[in-house]
Amino acid sequence: MARRTSVLVALALLASVAAGCGARNSNPFTAKGSSACFKTKGFTQVTTDPLKLGFIAAFADNGGLRATASDGNVLTVAFTADESSVAATEQAYRSHAPAKLRPRMNDIMEAERNAVLVWTVSPTAKQLADAKSCLHA
Repeated sequence: MARRTSVLVALALLASVAAGCGARNSNPFTAKGSSACFKTKGFTQVTTDPLKLGFIAAFADNGGLRATASDGNVLTVAFTADESSVAATEQAYRSHAPAKLRPRMNDIMEAERNAVLVWTVSPTAKQLADAKSCLHA
């Protein structure tokens, strides 16, 4: 009976650990926490240098990041303070986009939690998946 109880306790502990692995982290994504992953996913010219990011990303509360995909598609990420700041950052990008890009903003910009991602052209599904997988706190 003692052995059966210890097996049940071990299984319950394992189940609770496994359930925690899928739990969503509520910490905001940051440029510092994300930049190294972009390099491992094949992006080049990865930088968090505010002088190379553009005005909006350079002044984002949790930093900004710029990276180039293998086909030359440039991604800029503005890491806002939290999810409630995303709409204002998206509006800033829309307001300051060149006139020829404004009709395509829905194709080249999207948000993931507190990160606003803006591409030079519509990303491929793999580029978008790779970028989103690199967003970390």
